[in-house]
Amino acid sequence: MKQYLKIALILFAICAVAAALLAVVNAVTAPQIAANALKETSAALMDISGGYDLGEKREGDGNVNYVITLVENKEIKGYVLELTSNGYGGPITLVASYKTDGELIGAKMMANSETPGLGKKSEESWYMAQFVGFGAANPIPTSKNDLADPSLVSGATVTFTGVSGALKNGSEYVKSLGGK
Repeated sequence: MKQYLKIALILFAICAVAAALLAVVNAVTAPQIAANALKETSAALMDISGGYDLGEKREGDGNVNYVITLVENKEIKGYVLELTSNGYGGPITLVASYKTDGELIGAKMMANSETPGLGKKSEESWYMAQFVGFGAANPIPTSKNDLADPSLVSGATVTFTGVSGALKNGSEYVKSLGGK
């Protein structure tokens, strides 16, 4: 019995030391991880802003996490939205910018767990470029057949549906805001 108690105490001590070390590593690295995430988000927002200045940020609703106004000479020219949807690998998060009439200016994938080689194509700039210019007079393509070259997104239908659905919902959300 004493032998089992001794083994249990040794295992407990090992686990306690490992937990303490993990806590220290987390405390040391968490600020840098947060800073890197903020830097990545800021770079993405600047990439898709279409040359406009970023204005005020406010909370969104539903699948819109937040809204940032795009401003030129103190006049609202559009919006940046952080959108969430579901892809093949689970939740996807992207940022997209729109003119006030709902026309997509640019978009960038921020987080996803899509299939490497297929769904991960959505992280490439050319993938999102297929949607640019749509949303105002021409609706956002929600079918691969609506694209100029449907073969570019072949094999990743669920990812395409998640991305296009999020971008379409974002366009409709922006249209409801107008210039507010």
